[in-house]
Amino acid sequence: MDNGSGGFMTDLVFNGGRYGAFFGNQQFTTRNLTFNDCNTAIYMNWNWVWTFHGLSINNCGMGIDMTQGGAVQTVGSILVLDSTFSNTPVGVATVYNPAQTGTNGTLVLDNVDMSSNVPVAVQRGQDKKTLLPGNTRVASWAQGRSYQGASGKAGQGSRQPVRKPAALVDRSGRVVTKSKPQYNNVPASRFVSVKSKGAKGDGKTDDTNAIRRIFNEARPNDIIYFDHGAYIITDTVQVPKDIKVVGEIWPLIMAAGDRFKDQNNPKPVFQVGQPGDVGNVEMQDLMFETQGPQPGAILMEFNVAGKTQASAGLFDVHFRVGGSAGTQLQMDKCVKNPAARTEPNPECIGAFMLLHITSSASPYLENVWMWVADHELDIAPYTQIDIFNGRGVLIESTKGAWLWGTSSEHNVLSNYQLNKAQNVFMALIQSETAYFQPNPDATKPFKSNPKYADPDFSRCRGETCARTWGMRINDSKDVLVYGGGLYSFFNNYDQVCVGNNDCQDNMIAIDNSRVELFGISTKASVAMVTLNGQSAAKDLDNRNNFCAAIAAFETS
Repeated sequence: MDNGSGGFMTDLVFNGGRYGAFFGNQQFTTRNLTFNDCNTAIYMNWNWVWTFHGLSINNCGMGIDMTQGGAVQTVGSILVLDSTFSNTPVGVATVYNPAQTGTNGTLVLDNVDMSSNVPVAVQRGQDKKTLLPGNTRVASWAQGRSYQGASGKAGQGSRQPVRKPAALVDRSGRVVTKSKPQYNNVPASRFVSVKSKGAKGDGKTDDTNAIRRIFNEARPNDIIYFDHGAYIITDTVQVPKDIKVVGEIWPLIMAAGDRFKDQNNPKPVFQVGQPGDVGNVEMQDLMFETQGPQPGAILMEFNVAGKTQASAGLFDVHFRVGGSAGTQLQMDKCVKNPAARTEPNPECIGAFMLLHITSSASPYLENVWMWVADHELDIAPYTQIDIFNGRGVLIESTKGAWLWGTSSEHNVLSNYQLNKAQNVFMALIQSETAYFQPNPDATKPFKSNPKYADPDFSRCRGETCARTWGMRINDSKDVLVYGGGLYSFFNNYDQVCVGNNDCQDNMIAIDNSRVELFGISTKASVAMVTLNGQSAAKDLDNRNNFCAAIAAFETS
């Protein structure tokens, strides 16, 4: 694989070969990859940022080769967490030098066991010099620019290990993971087809009451099966706290009607559990959308805390607003118009929010893409469009939340927001600023709503300030982010600012919070990170192959 903007892969085994995997991509999350008897397990040809968790590399000549490009390193950043290398002479080969210009070749190792016949943990590729001896467990080691508050410097060496909250790790100290349930041993009789129970899924019929009835009548061992189709939902559907839901090729759950129209009184479309509920939720292979403008719709509100770690989860559940057949938010109404001063077209407003993870929830998310359409998918010539969606994901969880391989893109106010959250783990996150901004900017068409801790942009001066926040973290603690690609590619669809790295002023805001970030890449934001309202890590100080990148950022 040597192209694209990913992505997520998990639970794969590679046996033999010159390379077990030849990788290149903008950003990617991979989990639970095993390599046996390869000359080189992973050859990283290029990336902006890549997170590996649960690697198992056995009997290989080299674990990870990230030397491509030599002095002009093509690898942006690699993070390796909770992994094991054995019977492999060299763990990682790199050409990074702390004295180099730029941050290319950033590397973070966190809880990597190289104690079983791995003589060299990290080797300098130019002369085979040992940078980090092996035959030990590497608790924490990094190369690149690291920040303690607003103070940053380049380095290469061991770090104080990260204190991970007990809520986020298993008994061995590894971050909790869970593979997508397959149900391959479950008899067909336990699957309840929603179409067989009266739902139409035709994109026209109101299926609200049919879906409500199916959930209300679900027995403990049932698996609710959404046959492929488009299900119109016109009022809140309450999903039980103990439920399994499977979709057939991403059926569409479409918010429609008149009850999701008021942005001053937003309502959930699917409400998973009630506040305070504890249960077991497994939902997979679903797609949430709106049909037409629904500025008061929260496409999903997730309230359930798992009975055990990661027992309340979303797998391959996606949120996609506009740009596709049936959404009524397509290029026939919403085509971009950068040459004119644009006021938001009321017919091109999406939802209030894509996903709200409430304070009582403890969710496990894996491979969840939250995308507001920036271009048309189904009408030629598939041009760019203006869709105005308020917010991406709001996380207020305190009991433990895991986000593996998630993306939130093109929302107006913010893509990721954490408010009064605690015990949150994210790896890797990806976001993009709305392409049309500042025409109009992030103050339109959604009002700042204090109930949802929205930014109000009242301190902004200049047109590059009121833009989508890639991530905001307010009044939160014990937040760990291992890998992030947060990008700004346009200024009213013009890309001159990309070359100048100044499409917007700020990308990540941390306020009154205790946070640790690792492997963070941003594009064309003057300040990568602000801390308590002040610029802390700047693009200019951290240039990488395409983005700017930092190895670590700690608030204290």
